[in-house]
Amino acid sequence: MKLLKFFDLLEDKVRHWLSHWPILYALVGILGIVLTWRGVWHLADDFGLNSWLSILIGVIILLSTGLLVAIAIGDEVLISAWRGRRKITEIRIEETLTLAERVEEIKNLLDKIESRLGAIKKEEEKIEKGLEEKTN
Repeated sequence: MKLLKFFDLLEDKVRHWLSHWPILYALVGILGIVLTWRGVWHLADDFGLNSWLSILIGVIILLSTGLLVAIAIGDEVLISAWRGRRKITEIRIEETLTLAERVEEIKNLLDKIESRLGAIKKEEEKIEKGLEEKTN
């Protein structure tokens, strides 16, 4: 348990430090990924697995953990497709203008809500002053 806590704290410190240098962060990440896969590759060679057996075992592992689709096409693509959204490159200019108009409508609605809240607050203050005057 202490070992897990140690690596958790180490991870937090390293991520914080590397977050200041994104290119270095990416290079360190790439190095870790390549070395991990190199180790997996050599381990498969040590067991004498041929290419087809390696592919089969890998696909079975990825399918059983639910990672095959997520790795192959990405979570964001899945979520967008599930929600029925299209890629930004598939949206027509007319639709983007419509989206801009909707944003403007929402801004106007928020402005109206703010002004109504301001009026309600002023009315509330008047009522409070009236109550204070009656009690005094």
